[in-house]
Amino acid sequence: MKIVVIGGTGLIGSRLVKQLQEQGHQAVAASLDTGVNTLTGQGLAEVLQGASVVVDVSNSSFDETAAMNFFTTSTRNLLKYEAAAGVKHHVALSVVGTDRLAERKPSDGPRSVRGYFRAKLAQERLIEEGAIPYSIVHATQFFEFVKGIADTATDGSTVRVAPVLIQPMAADDVARALARVATGKPVRGIVEVGGPQQFRLDDLIRQDLRARHDSRQVVADSRAGYYGLEVDDQTLVPARDARLGQVTFDHWLGQPALAR
Repeated sequence: MKIVVIGGTGLIGSRLVKQLQEQGHQAVAASLDTGVNTLTGQGLAEVLQGASVVVDVSNSSFDETAAMNFFTTSTRNLLKYEAAAGVKHHVALSVVGTDRLAERKPSDGPRSVRGYFRAKLAQERLIEEGAIPYSIVHATQFFEFVKGIADTATDGSTVRVAPVLIQPMAADDVARALARVATGKPVRGIVEVGGPQQFRLDDLIRQDLRARHDSRQVVADSRAGYYGLEVDDQTLVPARDARLGQVTFDHWLGQPALAR
């Protein structure tokens, strides 16, 4: 089966392409690096020829205007070209809590990224209203981005974050979940995936920084929020029926830096 992965040369996309190829599928990476531009439509007709499934794992910056333009324009182009090519299943990667984060108030922390989640929500609505059978995968935060959360919340040598629940997962587990969805029937709804463990966000960051021999001090502050948004214990975790990954945070931290 030919499966085209939009954003197929990135963190998740490259792992997904590899896993699908190992399963015997004709997985094709489509990105700017391979001459495919979903904003302009360049290369879409050619790469989608003969495809049964399209998996969109492409991403945008956090800037609200840029994110809204990227996700809505790219999704409209994808759905149009998929219909012309006879694609039977559109899979999109999104974020657990997108609807909740899109409505959250700014916190006392860094600049809010609420507009980014509003753009993701707009992307999901276009997919739901489109003619292509679809599956939307909501994933929790990736282990690979925990340090980025710390960096965003750093002031001097102090990392200030809200001590809320979070259930992160490894990028490899995200790719495995996407591969299962992509090779199955469209669910015409949302599939939630998350890691095998829950943490308090401040404890998670402490563990990550300790493993990196990073001396920054982590302070739990309920006013600090998450990427500039007020959050609580339900905002960042999936529902109880979510599909859970297998890689624990300790195991991931124990891998060589290059593998991580």
